Amino acid sequence: MTGYMKAVAAIDLGATSGRVILGSVGDGELRLRTVARFPNTPVRLPDGLHWDVLALYSAAMNGLGTASREEPELVGAAVDAWAVDYALLLGNRMIGNPYHYRDGRTAIGVRAVHTEIGPEELFRRNGLQHLPFNTVFQLAASAASGALEFADGLLLIPDLIGWWATGAQVAERTNASTTGLVPAGGDTWDTELLSRLGLRFDLLPPIVEPGTVLGPVSPMMREEFGIRHEFPFTTVGSHDTASAVVGVPSTGDDAAYISCGTWSLVGTELSSPVLTEEARRAGFTNEGGVDGRIRFLKNVMGLWLLSESIRSWAKAGEQPDLEHLLRQAADVPADVPVFDTNDPRLLPPGDMPGRIATLLAEQGVRAPATPAELVRSVLQSLANAYAEAVRDIERLTGRAIRTLHLVGGGAQNELLCRLTAEACGIPVVAGPVEATAIGNLLVQARTHGIVRGDLEALRRVVASSFPLRSYPAHARSGGKD
Repeated sequence: MTGYMKAVAAIDLGATSGRVILGSVGDGELRLRTVARFPNTPVRLPDGLHWDVLALYSAAMNGLGTASREEPELVGAAVDAWAVDYALLLGNRMIGNPYHYRDGRTAIGVRAVHTEIGPEELFRRNGLQHLPFNTVFQLAASAASGALEFADGLLLIPDLIGWWATGAQVAERTNASTTGLVPAGGDTWDTELLSRLGLRFDLLPPIVEPGTVLGPVSPMMREEFGIRHEFPFTTVGSHDTASAVVGVPSTGDDAAYISCGTWSLVGTELSSPVLTEEARRAGFTNEGGVDGRIRFLKNVMGLWLLSESIRSWAKAGEQPDLEHLLRQAADVPADVPVFDTNDPRLLPPGDMPGRIATLLAEQGVRAPATPAELVRSVLQSLANAYAEAVRDIERLTGRAIRTLHLVGGGAQNELLCRLTAEACGIPVVAGPVEATAIGNLLVQARTHGIVRGDLEALRRVVASSFPLRSYPAHARSGGKD
């Protein structure tokens, strides 16, 4: 690292894996170095599906210890993670491992909430796409089970990690905006909604902005994880998509993005929410972004469909290799059967190839005969879902989308990028792969005065620091609807 650059560390927790990435920042340049990678494996217990958040914390902090040893002058650290899930607290301890959003317990919460406030009014208040695992529904399920009676606090996952590291209890705004308990575009809890639903306001910590200093890593945690010196934790866009959107090298209002990982988030950045009935019916959400921006987007099931298919084949004794399957899938004829990637039956863990076959059978369409055909079917179905979402963005915002940025792990999938460009009829710019960590690092760097400027200035650093690959638009590829 040259003398004029300074280092910050991102703890980036995804739904299937986590990583700790060092970023060296200075003079309009960002360099990355991964110092730790670790799995994120949920645990099925008799009462449901849970996150192993203790193992995640230990792996993340051990990675931070490694980062501090590799960069003795490390300036700071921050964490981003997935949305909606939370831990209940009693005093200074966690009450049980947090439930996984794919756990089926939330159905009772949806019924309880919609009995008091219908979907239309709820959308006008919080601007969120209806997803059965939104925090508001999870909390209603917890209330129905009596679990909230024993708690005196609640923290979302990235805020939980920050609390254990520093002792500060907060709710970072971009992640709080995904709970359904914050007014669309707002920065405070919706106390009226909480009261109507009979949910306890006293459980919720204060909401803070990205770029808030939480405090130094505690001496106990420094000793436990071999962290060499004192440095602060700060908040960033702690919802991983909020950080990923910071890492989109977008150049103007005519761009949309796909943050493609376990989920695919297809959206654009706005200055104010879109709360029309048309937006609700189209399944769009208005989530908080860094610097007060609105992430107007739609959740599409994403690469979960592939990863769960591979897991199903492995459980059956096969040895699938994704890279090999993708090469085979590229040679599969384009006229493959396609399906609704957002069918709720595809949400829980389980036999994904079998479920996809059932969906196709209901359409009177044959199921893919080989794993390669199923991979091609999944990717074509995702590309078609992306195209529909982009058309909806244009219709609902009045914007003409001329460039589509695809960031995250999916940017490495050449076949998916090509099919997306063809389905959307819009050029796709793929990369960077580590957009989430990049957004995390750049907001930290700005907090510490290493870089300056608005989001556009941060994105210019992204564009100048990482290679991007362009996929031209062609005629829409085949695929049976």
